[in-house]
Amino acid sequence: MLSSDLLPSEYHPYYAGYINIVDDVHLMSALQKGRDVFLDFVSTFPESRLHYAYADGKWTAAEVLVHILDAERVFQYRAFRFARNDKTALPGFEQDDYVLESKANDKSKEEILQEFTGIRDSTWALFASLNENELKREGSASGSLMSVRALGFVICGHQKHHLGILRERYL
Repeated sequence: MLSSDLLPSEYHPYYAGYINIVDDVHLMSALQKGRDVFLDFVSTFPESRLHYAYADGKWTAAEVLVHILDAERVFQYRAFRFARNDKTALPGFEQDDYVLESKANDKSKEEILQEFTGIRDSTWALFASLNENELKREGSASGSLMSVRALGFVICGHQKHHLGILRERYL
């Protein structure tokens, strides 16, 4: 399954930017590449820039990294629920509130890397376990429909988007 296989009806237009920046490769390849890129990026990110914010009121680099982790957890959970054919509408989440509670600035690079590895391995295992029918299932989150497979590509694109911001504004 490629990102180009997705239909616009499978996700809210807000997520198109995340989906469109993912290379048109199989979802499992995109998840693996994203894992490798994240690990390499964070491993080489200067420790001295981890608590840097490029402007007042903006997140620190550590907060951006932990936001990537939090969002992946949320998107993975949604994918799991929808894949299991759960029709319960799921609420949104307020990312700024999550960042405030994340204690990101107390985490070391090694802790962030370890946490990411566990999350991504779990994400990979979830999507690897799903068949085509389950990947096409849809559910409601934040008041709009989303397919399981779209959520997989959103995970990849969201990470790529934020790593791009880190490269541009934090280094």
